[in-house]
Amino acid sequence: MNAFEYVSSPIRVTFGSGTVKRIPDELSRLSQSAPLFLSSAQHEQTAQLIQDMLPGKVAGVFTEAVMHTPVRVTEKALLYVKEVKADCIISIGGGSTIGLGKAISIRTGLQHICIPTTYAGSEQTPVLGETQDGKKTTRSDPKILPNTVIYDVDLTLTLPPSLSATSGMNAIAHAVEALYAQNSNPVINLLALEDSHTWRSRCLYGAWLCAVCLGNVGMALHHKLCHTLGGSFNLPHAETHTIVLPHVLAYNAPAIPEVMTKLSEAIPDSNGDAIKGLNSLLTKLQVKRGLRDFGMKEEDIDTAVEIALGNPYWNPRPVERAPLREMVRRCWAGEEARADL
Repeated sequence: MNAFEYVSSPIRVTFGSGTVKRIPDELSRLSQSAPLFLSSAQHEQTAQLIQDMLPGKVAGVFTEAVMHTPVRVTEKALLYVKEVKADCIISIGGGSTIGLGKAISIRTGLQHICIPTTYAGSEQTPVLGETQDGKKTTRSDPKILPNTVIYDVDLTLTLPPSLSATSGMNAIAHAVEALYAQNSNPVINLLALEDSHTWRSRCLYGAWLCAVCLGNVGMALHHKLCHTLGGSFNLPHAETHTIVLPHVLAYNAPAIPEVMTKLSEAIPDSNGDAIKGLNSLLTKLQVKRGLRDFGMKEEDIDTAVEIALGNPYWNPRPVERAPLREMVRRCWAGEEARADL
């Protein structure tokens, strides 16, 4: 076996049905008594239901979390944190809300409890992506990790089918890139391939495993491109991951034959071809396949390529302008992925 390094996450995880009822106990364990609840406008009602478990013990509620964690929203939330004298943060929602919680926590040192309601995975990573002046930048720091994650399957039961599909594909993207990460290791590979077989209780469990993959090894071209597209053109996060994943896998396929074999064995209907399997899966899920469906313009393709080439992530295959542009064009047009780049 090849030498490798693996660092275990210090996050405390509670998983099950009805687990949000344990929030009072978790606050007591952390010696906190005045939480600030964060959510997006869509999850305001869910946040209110959880607040009702803490009568008279909530410092405040901030419901302005939005995609891609704009710095202007974080700065507004920070002023509110000081105003209400919160001593910890509870994020309820998907990647947008949890990202805001991480942005506040790393700036203030406040302890952070996450309650995910999608399969985004941000709750398990030491990575923070923020958007300012039309560009999304990321940084990694162990201090960004939340203290506690509470996975409650009941909170995912109302996810619409379309969001379940794209959020699930977002999770799968984390596992796929983990398999060929520069610092990949056998422990994470086991989690990545285990997830490929899981799909509401097992789906959330699979998303957790994918998130652990994302949080423990480096990512590559797929995540670089999705950060570029989302942050620069305000494209929806999960849907962008869904569209881009098969195309990046097709681009990298010549450089990762062993990973392609493993994925073809894990993804249904692959018949020895993981790209075929992913194309088939997206067809069954009936998701939109083109970035133009979400507002990206054809003239944005070259801009996206330029941004993606700047400060590139490590990738198993060198990133070259011409094939990268063709790949982005296919993502924009909504074509099926093909291994001919």
